[in-house]
Amino acid sequence: MGNKNEPDEEMTVELELEDGSKVNCAIVTILTVREQDYIALLPLDEKGENTDGEVWFYRYYEDEVDPDIEPKLSYIEDEEEYEIVADAFDEYLDRAEYDEIAGEKDF
Repeated sequence: MGNKNEPDEEMTVELELEDGSKVNCAIVTILTVREQDYIALLPLDEKGENTDGEVWFYRYYEDEVDPDIEPKLSYIEDEEEYEIVADAFDEYLDRAEYDEIAGEKDF
């Protein structure tokens, strides 16, 4: 995880893919949809950049009893469930953009 003393640094997580390779991802946000948590991740290249704008979604499980235990991620197999999460993420982006624009106005 990122250094908490540097506020500009993104929180990242390392994912191990099915083929055994590892990808470093920036954590964009955690969304709750229909009482299930999902995490939106931005896969990063070796330079720590994302060039294609692709976002990955996973089911996200935190340990209710011990918050220090590493959260678990699982694939979203169901296409309909994936679409619902993608729509919720689009709404999140719209709100974030609106908040950014609204925050820039001088009242």
